[in-house]
Amino acid sequence: MLKEKWDMIIAFPPCTYFTTAGACRMFHKVEGVSILDEERYANAMKMKALFLAIYEADCPYICIENPTPMKVVGLPPHSQVIQPYQFGHPWSKRTLLWLKGLPPLKATCVVEPTMGSWVNGSADAYKKANGKHNGKSSAIERSKTFEGIARAMAEQWAGKNV
Repeated sequence: MLKEKWDMIIAFPPCTYFTTAGACRMFHKVEGVSILDEERYANAMKMKALFLAIYEADCPYICIENPTPMKVVGLPPHSQVIQPYQFGHPWSKRTLLWLKGLPPLKATCVVEPTMGSWVNGSADAYKKANGKHNGKSSAIERSKTFEGIARAMAEQWAGKNV
């Protein structure tokens, strides 16, 4: 798909193997020494290749959204850090944007992050209390892109000469 010509790319590539949240799986201790998990590292490098293919695509406007990557993966520097509470949602979920040809996303409705971290358990508590969930959240639920952020991307970037 990246060989086709696109007006804009907004990508959400899988982050399972390179997010800092997975650092505890990338390295394990053996007799007090941190050892790199070679298989997991190889998978991280495959995901890095996909990330870079998107980032280097022949397209004037590119946004890649992902959480904070581990330094060992070596992704390029991000352009912006955003939070759901900057776009009308009472959650925190530190999200990085890598931007090419696009201006930084502007906050649209800043609210207090009263619900805590989306990734670190508050989403589970919310769903359980509302009868919508039983147990740990899935990777799909943790990777949620909040509607307010998606709306800001569409309103601020789509159909304009950014």
